[in-house]
Amino acid sequence: MTQFLRKTLAVAVLMALTAGSAAAVDNKPAAAAQPAAGASKPVDNSAIDAKFKGDKKAEYGYALGMDIGKSLHFLKDEIDLNSLFQGLQAAIKGEKTLLDDAELGAIRQELGPKAQSLGAAQAKEEAEKNQKEGDEYLAKNKARKGVKVTDSGLQYEVIKEGSGAHPKPTDTVKVDYTGTKIDGTKFDSSIDRGQPLTLPLNGVIPGWTEGLQLMTPGSEYKFYIPAKLAYGPRAQQGIGPNSTLIFDVRLLAIEPGAQPAAGDKAAIVPSKPNDTKAIVPPKPSDTKKQDKPAQK
Repeated sequence: MTQFLRKTLAVAVLMALTAGSAAAVDNKPAAAAQPAAGASKPVDNSAIDAKFKGDKKAEYGYALGMDIGKSLHFLKDEIDLNSLFQGLQAAIKGEKTLLDDAELGAIRQELGPKAQSLGAAQAKEEAEKNQKEGDEYLAKNKARKGVKVTDSGLQYEVIKEGSGAHPKPTDTVKVDYTGTKIDGTKFDSSIDRGQPLTLPLNGVIPGWTEGLQLMTPGSEYKFYIPAKLAYGPRAQQGIGPNSTLIFDVRLLAIEPGAQPAAGDKAAIVPSKPNDTKAIVPPKPSDTKKQDKPAQK
């Protein structure tokens, strides 16, 4: 089950719930609809076959059921599972359904606004929780020996210092990296994919644009990026709203004026200006002069 299929199914289900609703819907950023390359880690297919005894229909059915369940989790107190199963089964089999199209539309009109309200409330609660946990984590982390803090609030740790010139905002760089959340959950890694990432510094989240300019080729840094310098309130695949992120980054090379290689696949940067994938680039008007690091 790919991340793309998961997101597509989730969006399809939610669109079905809210179809015909007069309430306004806030679209998620394009990044949320893109498959995260970091999710394409090797999977043991033999383990999957063992769980379902090679029954592909059971395998596909269970996977789709998981996706539907995840997309509707916030409505768990509003729906009856037996009725959900009956409606799903009848529609899939092409059998006569209990509701006709007009009745289905009327229920959508009623449930749509409620689904939007519950979804927004859940997102707000998650964002507040993530912000609080991130702030607490960063407050403790900046007191550790070796952690430096810039004027913007970016925290970083020098694991290994390289040599040479620092990249400029207009440069393209080649890096290896691993991204984790503050609970240690890994959400992306060029190392796992076995392919370094080539990226333009003016096309990534502010925390990366600033942090990589502190490095020189051969350097290895650890970035602790506050939500305001990462995705902010916008949720991404595997990353909740207002999440503080941690990146282990190794700067391999600076390629002034170069463009990302066509074959590069990553969850972090767009391969072209309008092709966002996971780490959303700042708008031109949001670009600020890089803060100098304030040594502790």
